[in-house]
Amino acid sequence: MTDQELIQAAKAMLNRSYAPFSHYAVGAALLGSDGNVYTGCNIESATYGATICAERGAICNAFAHGCRRFVRGAVISSGAEYCTPCGICRQLLYEFSDHLVMLCCRNDGAYLALTAEELLPHGFKNETMA
Repeated sequence: MTDQELIQAAKAMLNRSYAPFSHYAVGAALLGSDGNVYTGCNIESATYGATICAERGAICNAFAHGCRRFVRGAVISSGAEYCTPCGICRQLLYEFSDHLVMLCCRNDGAYLALTAEELLPHGFKNETMA
């Protein structure tokens, strides 16, 4: 799968976003270690803590289909700047990947390719908790 194909899968999720409060739509796509692509979009809640990020939606989608490891991902938003995962999403992406690369995109087609380790230096893994 090319970077552009993964970005397009994430971009396709923007119109499925539910963002009535922030008006900041986010779409994500994760390439699983099984070769399948799992997508997600952000879903906001009036109780902000219940909001689900696009990346976590994609992770839940993958888990629901039996995939727990990711090799590449893309995240894009309705904003003009590079879209990067929030801290919680960075932790989950770090936990469920071996050398994951996230494509953090802008709407003009530009993107940054950042590893999970670059997004979250010294993150926690299962072995960290032992």
